[in-house]
Amino acid sequence: MAATDIGIDLGTANIIITMGNKGIVVNEPSVVAYDKKKQCVLAVGNEAYKMIGRTPEYIVAVKPLKDGVISDNVMTEAMIVEFIRKVMGRLVKPRIILCVPSSVTDVENRAVVEAALSAGARKVFIIEEPIAALLGAGVDISKPSGSMVVDIGGGTSDIAVVSFNGIVKSCSLKMAGNKFDAAIIRGITMKYKVLVGEKTAENAKKQITNVFDPTGENRITVKGRHLIKGLPESIEVTDRDMYDFLIDSVNEIIDKVREVFEQTPPELVGDILTSGIVLTGGGAMLKGLPELISQKIGAPCRVADNPIECVARGVSKAFDYTDELLDGFQKISLYRYK
Repeated sequence: MAATDIGIDLGTANIIITMGNKGIVVNEPSVVAYDKKKQCVLAVGNEAYKMIGRTPEYIVAVKPLKDGVISDNVMTEAMIVEFIRKVMGRLVKPRIILCVPSSVTDVENRAVVEAALSAGARKVFIIEEPIAALLGAGVDISKPSGSMVVDIGGGTSDIAVVSFNGIVKSCSLKMAGNKFDAAIIRGITMKYKVLVGEKTAENAKKQITNVFDPTGENRITVKGRHLIKGLPESIEVTDRDMYDFLIDSVNEIIDKVREVFEQTPPELVGDILTSGIVLTGGGAMLKGLPELISQKIGAPCRVADNPIECVARGVSKAFDYTDELLDGFQKISLYRYK
């Protein structure tokens, strides 16, 4: 792996970049702040994230990725360019591996590749998230035995069974961290008639959520606007509330895990019963999720070490496997540019 090789986990919530042998050099929110008057990018990442919901009308803080794919090409390209400048100091022409959800279409693939090429890449490779997640979790996927990963990111959840360097069965659904936040906002609005912001919902999710055995004793104070009075309001939300708000969304993911199992060859199912299901991504950190999946699916389930960075670590490792990986690089020749 060359010193200028760059791996990018272009997530809906966070962009994580690895470079050469330095490991992870950027882990920041996928947000761009744009000045419509001057028509220029003001900030990306952490600085732009601080501006969400706090800017005048002519400055917009946007998330250019939605549900795991690019929704705004111009802003995505600007974001990638700024981050590459940040890690390299100057724009050379690096090789870049980009990570995409397993069910991404050719059109969506092309948008990701064009963004990387416009950002100055010499060569662009595509790897699918489940392959990268298992590599990053330290699972040996080269053996003819089944490994299952559930990667719950910001925009998509990817579920896949991998064996012998390839994806046997996979499923990608647009139910993940951002939809969890939306469910919390909706739940608080309906129960307490208080409208809260995205950041408040996300913070409550991280602090007190328990989707397996909530007691109702863990509480957090959230602040927002009362919809009837129109005035500021503070309320207490419990882990039992959070369970009620999120359980339908979580069950949707578990139902898809069950579907993938139903389509998986029985020999590989037997392997997974032994090795267990690996949870990666930010959503894997929901308290009680491994226990809930184990209870409903009947297979052991564990959270990978540092699950948020799993995919990025796998993308970094992928430079050593370009000749061996099958499904993860099946369209590699299509996107090889000089």
